[in-house]
Amino acid sequence: MPLQPAQYTKLDESDDGLFYSSPRFVTHVDEGFIQQLTDLYRERLKPPMRLLDLMSSWVSHLPEEMKFEHVEGHGLNAEELARNPRLDHYFVQNLNQNQLLPLPDLSFDAVLITVSVQYLQRPDAILAEIYRILKPGGVVIISFSNRMFYQKAIQAWRDGSESDRVALVKGYFSAIPGFSRPEEITRLSTVPGFLQMLGVGGGDPFYAVIAHRQ
Repeated sequence: MPLQPAQYTKLDESDDGLFYSSPRFVTHVDEGFIQQLTDLYRERLKPPMRLLDLMSSWVSHLPEEMKFEHVEGHGLNAEELARNPRLDHYFVQNLNQNQLLPLPDLSFDAVLITVSVQYLQRPDAILAEIYRILKPGGVVIISFSNRMFYQKAIQAWRDGSESDRVALVKGYFSAIPGFSRPEEITRLSTVPGFLQMLGVGGGDPFYAVIAHRQ
């Protein structure tokens, strides 16, 4: 069901650009999550693709051995984006204020959103723009865990269970005509099985929702 307007609100409604004005040269998920994501990219991305790393930072978690025709970056902190070695070009834009991407139609093979979808207040408009810039058959990979900047996540994300959040992202795709039925990947533990048998904790859960432009 569509969200109500209040469900898109944040506890901190100040300008997101101010919140992200200082660079954060940290990773927001653990090494197990990052390895799961890199492996997923290795499986689903096929060079030479043109990629858009939307809501990116100083790392993109792409496999080191994979070289792409072009990797476009987007984010809210230019200093972080400038540090990212995988980006060929980047732009800074607050997607909660302006959803129109400064990119041509049918110009990318894949769009990646990593641990950031919870901050979008107009996901319908962003997914429509992603659809516009994707080539036919192009893929969108949205990955997330259970971590967040709580005050900047939308109410529906804050109040929902982890399964609710997966359903929410699948619903974002389903609301835009022309995307394939979204695929869900859920791995509640990002620690290898042999370490789990030794009693090592489960690590950050890994979720990904994947769809294609038909």
